[in-house]
Amino acid sequence: MQLVRRLVHLLAFGLVLGVAGTTGANAIDPKAPVLRFSAIPDQDETRLRERFAPVAAYLAERLGVPVEYVHATRYADAVDLFKNADVHLAWFGGLSGVQARHAVEGARAIAQGVEDPNFYSYFIAHVDSGLAPSEGFPSGIEGKRFTFGSMGSTSGRLMPEAFIREATGRAPEDFFAAVSFSGSHDRTVELVASGQFEVGAVNYKVYDRRVAEGETDPEKVRVIWRTPGYADYNFTAHPELETRYGAGFTDRLQRALIEMDDADLLSAFPRRALIPARNEDFEAIRTLARDLGFIR
Repeated sequence: MQLVRRLVHLLAFGLVLGVAGTTGANAIDPKAPVLRFSAIPDQDETRLRERFAPVAAYLAERLGVPVEYVHATRYADAVDLFKNADVHLAWFGGLSGVQARHAVEGARAIAQGVEDPNFYSYFIAHVDSGLAPSEGFPSGIEGKRFTFGSMGSTSGRLMPEAFIREATGRAPEDFFAAVSFSGSHDRTVELVASGQFEVGAVNYKVYDRRVAEGETDPEKVRVIWRTPGYADYNFTAHPELETRYGAGFTDRLQRALIEMDDADLLSAFPRRALIPARNEDFEAIRTLARDLGFIR
């Protein structure tokens, strides 16, 4: 843990994780190209940098190459970084992963959380909205002020919109009095808590974490519906990894990810464990994304 803390401190000052590891199986080759990875900005920048710095340190030790986390300010930016080969690994949502692999031939989904094959969203409402929890789609939200998360979010936009359209036969803009995009899951919860929007759609893990940490009062912002499950987050690897680091490197990277068993590292995602993923696991998301015009 002393090494990890030191590497986190270095990263905070913008330095690349290029020092030699002392506790991993591989010494870090300072002459090797830096493996840069990114993630969709589903939470604030400070939280993301803090949570991914130890993951970068772990991967550097396991793979023997310097590793650096690159922050993306928008979901689309994370996809563009990957598309332009500015990063060669990314922690994407279901939709952004589909968009990245659609743009980069040969890109592979290689890992996902054990929870991700059956992820879900919450529809949340301010207590003053008068809405109560329901087992089925909450039809009482019609005509309310509604906020999604980011425009490119799977759990904060794509799937909630799909369920709204399926249940009502109408586009969100025609069903609600007002529709907004908050930009992140945390911000969605905050906007509903403030009363600026009566209802919102949010990643269930973010809401549950905020309640557990005392950031959100579940009596003030309540869950009124849990959506059906769908595939979501995943690590996607760029095909250039094989030319930069040699044949078989992507498989080594996949093993390093799914063998990650330190609870502190896994809390970065947060997941109980990482498991293998394939492009085919996200075929339903790809089809829906194409039907709604997110990919062409």
